[in-house]
Amino acid sequence: MTIGRARLWMKCQRGATAVLCLAVSVFVSGCAPLTVYNTLTPSDGGGDLYKTDVAYGALPRQKLDVYVPVNRAASAPVVVIIYGGGWNSGSKADYAFLGKALAARGFVSLVIDYRLVPEVRFPSFLEDCARAVVWAHGNAASFGGDPHRLFLLGHSAGAYNAVMIALNGRYLKALGSDTNIISGVAALAGPYDFLPLDVASTQEAFGRAPDLGMTQPINFAAKGAPPMFLATGDGDTTVFPRNTYALADRLKREGNSVTVATYPGVGHVEIMLALSVALRGKAPVLDDVTQFFKGH
Repeated sequence: MTIGRARLWMKCQRGATAVLCLAVSVFVSGCAPLTVYNTLTPSDGGGDLYKTDVAYGALPRQKLDVYVPVNRAASAPVVVIIYGGGWNSGSKADYAFLGKALAARGFVSLVIDYRLVPEVRFPSFLEDCARAVVWAHGNAASFGGDPHRLFLLGHSAGAYNAVMIALNGRYLKALGSDTNIISGVAALAGPYDFLPLDVASTQEAFGRAPDLGMTQPINFAAKGAPPMFLATGDGDTTVFPRNTYALADRLKREGNSVTVATYPGVGHVEIMLALSVALRGKAPVLDDVTQFFKGH
């Protein structure tokens, strides 16, 4: 059990809600935790799984699942959801609750898989995510989505991926596109300024990069970035809140539109689970994210 998981378990033992204890216990187990969570907790009824395993590229993990609003408009805004997991774990099926949550709020939601460590290292997982974003822009209309209202939502390593794609234009440019296709980014508990590489996951993902400065999103914070919603919990001991504040300050100094949210008593996993029906009362993350998207 890692230190972060041990702390979550101790929090549960101190009297958290039964649902939070379920989430923590399956997370601690390390065995398909969110699959269990999706199965045993309620989900939003206003969003449906429309298609699974839609290919956005030729490789096995370059696939996505599509969730749509039950009562969707002719042209709904689109959200590409990029999960976390230390760049070395994750499955789109585990994040069905995120797809349904955003679909129930009126968005066509695409939950993507991407290649992970140790199959690949930086920057391959960014290249996959960029490919998914370009695919979404070109194909969302076929699912009732509006390609001119295209947003990214990421948590943890997924927040890193989303922000890096939005700030460093090379990834979209390599695919014949640019960052102008992104209407906004909502990034939850992301690492944006984390040198030196002092944990195993970052060492494995980025340690072979010839220039470590090129791996840090904060170094690409320049004028003209897409609007960003950067959120953290003040109880996060996995990715410290200073990452959020440092990036927000740099972006603001460059004249960009940035909204910052700090959720009291919320930890690294909880900020993501607060998007689910079962733990939505923990923090207004879903309300804040959807309000940000609808404002842009």
